Amino acid sequence: MIVDDSMVARSVLSRIVESDDTFELAAVAGTAEDAIDALQAVRVDTILLDLEMPGAGGLRSIPRILDNARGAHIMIVSSMAEEGAEETVAALALGAADALPKPGTGRFNGKFSEVLLSRLKALGYADELLPAAAVAPAPVIQAPLRAMSSADIELLAIGASTGGIHALNSFFEALPKRIGAPILVTQHLPAPFMGVFARQLAVAAKREALVAEDGLALLPDRVIIAPGDAHLMVHNGIDGPVARLDRSASYSGCLPSVDPMFQSAAQVYGPTAAGVVLTGMGRDGVQGAARLVAAGGSVLAQDEASCAVWGMPRAVLEAGLACAVLPPDKLARRVASRLGGQSCR
Repeated sequence: MIVDDSMVARSVLSRIVESDDTFELAAVAGTAEDAIDALQAVRVDTILLDLEMPGAGGLRSIPRILDNARGAHIMIVSSMAEEGAEETVAALALGAADALPKPGTGRFNGKFSEVLLSRLKALGYADELLPAAAVAPAPVIQAPLRAMSSADIELLAIGASTGGIHALNSFFEALPKRIGAPILVTQHLPAPFMGVFARQLAVAAKREALVAEDGLALLPDRVIIAPGDAHLMVHNGIDGPVARLDRSASYSGCLPSVDPMFQSAAQVYGPTAAGVVLTGMGRDGVQGAARLVAAGGSVLAQDEASCAVWGMPRAVLEAGLACAVLPPDKLARRVASRLGGQSCR
């Protein structure tokens, strides 16, 4: 379903979607209210949603759309996805799975078309699928789970991509208010969004949340976030562990990447480090997770049912590196179980 008040945008987006035989255009709507009405009669897998529209608009309507979408994913396609970091991060926190800047008139083809189609394919089917006969069942992954380290957690490192902001909110909501360990977060987002993301995550996590700078101290319960243009790593400073920024190429090709964060956590914290891999496309985090496990640490992964895109967590599971595969809130409770006497609600 395409939801946009611009007839030109609806027309161009329709042509792009229909150019690929993978997709079928189910409906178009000019307002969020029209989209909610249409969802009573039509079943969709993905909703392309503009944020600036008449009426309630796209942002405020996301919860109502999701309530009526029966598992469909929302992808924001809006000029605000580039210009309005506050609105875009808020949309992702409310449950939108992904966001893509809407190009100017005459620039919809080429790179934008390729990126849009690839992102749609990554999101896949709605979480509540059509009857089983309509979709071939996914193969069940028979990867054994590892035992979780018995050491108390002294560092928590979290990696996420598509759908990650919503998953992070769920994770922190279930995490004890004090865990006595620093928390590192690598979320794939453009650099201009990071200040807004840090402010919103501080509210959700009920903790200090800062965008990483070189030499920033890793203090208990301080959340340090990778900037959008550098990897976040751990370094042993004179007075204790500090953040270190690195911009070299990563194994996954991502910047920032989860791999360097996990690798450095393994070097500095060893068996007292725990990594969490949340929703996201691709394989970022697998190499670092292997180093973390080899050092005696633990890696937990989000389950398929709760992921917007089960790519990064699936890769960790398939590699035999996960000690738990659960929804974000239950992952937080599993982390809390390894905090010894440090945690406090």
